[in-house]
Amino acid sequence: MEKTLLKPEITIQNVVATGSLKHGFDLEAIVKAFPDVNYRPQVFPGLVFRLKRPKTATLIFTTGKMVCTGAKSEREARRAIRKVVRELKREGIIIIGKPEIKTQNIVASIDLGMSIDVEEGIFAVSCLGKQVMYEPDQFPGAIYRMEDPRCVFLIFGNGKLVCVGATREADVYKAVENIVTILDDAEVLIRKEGQ
Repeated sequence: MEKTLLKPEITIQNVVATGSLKHGFDLEAIVKAFPDVNYRPQVFPGLVFRLKRPKTATLIFTTGKMVCTGAKSEREARRAIRKVVRELKREGIIIIGKPEIKTQNIVASIDLGMSIDVEEGIFAVSCLGKQVMYEPDQFPGAIYRMEDPRCVFLIFGNGKLVCVGATREADVYKAVENIVTILDDAEVLIRKEGQ
């Protein structure tokens, strides 16, 4: 059978990164210096520090830990955490050293530009011994756990996929390459009208 030439459209939707300092934060002092932050300790123990550029929200905890969400790349997430630290320092918040920054999760959406025969595909992929779960009464997509690179795909019949769990952007692209090969080898990709 002829291989399908596919150029998937991959969009990084969210990068979650953590920043750790070797000391804690005085969240009340941050609230005084930045009245626009969101801090309701009776509801949530972290303070929400929003940036307009890059458009992110960073949770700051008394432990010295930070969690940045909303970035569209690993670089942007690192930049956001460093900018939060700079802004805190500028307003007199004592910060010693630089934060240790680590990407925790990347969420990407993928459009294959083709439909997928999910029911047939799950059978074919399952025969290959892969980790697949498909219960259409519970969820309209198949859930595929990829081992290498380690991530999870949500696979929908309209040719859209969501990739979660990768910790490097390069792993997202490698995982998409792998899943396209698996779906193509299983012969479950269906050309959309007009292709």
